[in-house]
Amino acid sequence: MWNPLSWVMEAAALMAIAMAHGGGKRGDYQDFVGIIILLIINSTISFIEENNAGNAAAALMARLAPKAKVLRDGKWSEEDASVLVPGDIVSIKLGDIIPADARLLEGDPLKIDQSALTGESLPVTKHPGEGVYSGSTCKQGEIEAVVIATGVHTFFGKAAHLVENTTHVGHFQQVLTSIGNFCICSIAIGMIIEIIVIYGVHGYGYRNGIDNLLVLLIGGIPIAMPTVLSVTMAIGSHKLSQQGAITKRMTAIEEMAGMDVLCSDKTGTLTLNKLTVDKEMIEVFAKGVGKDLVVLMAARASRMENQDAIDCAIVSMLADPKEARAGIKEVHFLPFNPTDKRTALTYIDGAGNMHRVSKGAPEQILNLAQNKAEIERKVHAMIDKFAERGLRSLGIARQEVPEGSKESAGGPWEFVALLPLFDPPRHDSAETIRRALDLGVSVKMITGDQLAIGKETGRRLGMGTNMYPSSSLLGENKDQLGVVSIDDLIEKADGFAGKKRCLRGGLESTLGKSAV
Repeated sequence: MWNPLSWVMEAAALMAIAMAHGGGKRGDYQDFVGIIILLIINSTISFIEENNAGNAAAALMARLAPKAKVLRDGKWSEEDASVLVPGDIVSIKLGDIIPADARLLEGDPLKIDQSALTGESLPVTKHPGEGVYSGSTCKQGEIEAVVIATGVHTFFGKAAHLVENTTHVGHFQQVLTSIGNFCICSIAIGMIIEIIVIYGVHGYGYRNGIDNLLVLLIGGIPIAMPTVLSVTMAIGSHKLSQQGAITKRMTAIEEMAGMDVLCSDKTGTLTLNKLTVDKEMIEVFAKGVGKDLVVLMAARASRMENQDAIDCAIVSMLADPKEARAGIKEVHFLPFNPTDKRTALTYIDGAGNMHRVSKGAPEQILNLAQNKAEIERKVHAMIDKFAERGLRSLGIARQEVPEGSKESAGGPWEFVALLPLFDPPRHDSAETIRRALDLGVSVKMITGDQLAIGKETGRRLGMGTNMYPSSSLLGENKDQLGVVSIDDLIEKADGFAGKKRCLRGGLESTLGKSAV
């Protein structure tokens, strides 16, 4: 009932009950009751449909709400993350969603997936004393932490709070208001003309003139229009919630249908947020070794049962994960640690000979190799080549252990190969972008990853490689940009890479002026 059209109907109801007297007739109670009933019906339908849509969204958000294992009164219990307060002690283990901003206590380092916050595909290592952010995911390790911020005071909550409290009058509401204002002005002009004609020219009685004015007032208002449109959008919101989409504002559906610029996150939206090895680009340095054997060596130096992003990427290259341990006997596995930056497996093959294979940071693996001097320049050149295309490098090395003991140093290490790692696009991303472009919607990639990674993803998706670092939105890199203004830069760019907090403000201030 809070729109111009409803206000006119309410004015008509008051006019019917307060002014329709005279001529031996009582107030026009029938019109008054009819108008009120119509207003109530319209308002009730709108309320019920929007409430149903809101309940569906709330139910979806409730299913996504994280739980937390918290220590209170000396006992561990599982509670909703929403009841945590600063000072609570929580337990974090593999697979947990961090329930609040927290500081890690004593224990082993964790690997935390912060891709939802930073766009970085690889997990980051967090040591005791460092902070972890709400909404990130634990990929390795187990530790206790003390809560330091909850709700809107968290790193993620502050950004969400800004978005939630943004007051924006959508195009739909503007059009509805314009129609209402037009109807009000038209009716007002019509009523003035009719008052002059029926009272001044024809000399109608007071009550007969009021009846005519009520007909004009009520008949000139499309009162059902707001309700029909609200119900339509509420039904659409309900259907979206069934597909896993949360609609915070009903008008957002119409605005999305009328947009001309779409800024999309890269990690997990355009891409799978899952590292993959590009087998065709594997660079082999050891003689007599094929790419399939390289993948098998890397898989042997991986733990099949954990959720490490790199290990999952390697093992998934095999037709069957069991191939990694087929025909060999595992003797000892060296897990990854921040110091060595590599993993290694010591094993015995079917002939009874002991071998060792290792994978890890290329520099660490190269330092192990006896043939380092011969291949160092070539290895660095290939690493740089991968980096230019936004690909990460993984080194593979092997050695024989003639002593037959897992404690022995073994023979000389041989650098075997470099594996390129990347976060591949989703299977439907390229087609979705193509359809958006055909509909006249410009798609821009927003990522917290490095610029080279953004360009490589854009190349694979066919959306262009005209991308810039986030610092360009702050007026930096002027020498490279020349005289191009920030507004023109944003309009013409295919995407931006870097710190997302720098990106959001600049894009919203520019695209918000022209994008619907």
